[in-house]
Amino acid sequence: MNSNSGKMAKQVFETMFETGKSASKIVEEEQLQQIADEGVLSEMVERVLEKNPDKVQQYKQGKEKLFGYFVGQIMQETKGRANP
Repeated sequence: MNSNSGKMAKQVFETMFETGKSASKIVEEEQLQQIADEGVLSEMVERVLEKNPDKVQQYKQGKEKLFGYFVGQIMQETKGRANP
């Protein structure tokens, strides 16, 4: 389990305890489902790359640590819901 899904699980559990709602109902209401649709994720990746042409150029020139930056931008945009 990654830290994002762990945080989501904790949030769902706490809400279940407080409200008595089912986990699936909470996930639906709070929009906590992971985004795994490749088309949706591809569009997000394109947007992040378009917003950061300087970092894309640096990455292409060998600064591979920027990959983590790009993943972080996607996770930020999806509020941690992207399936890495």
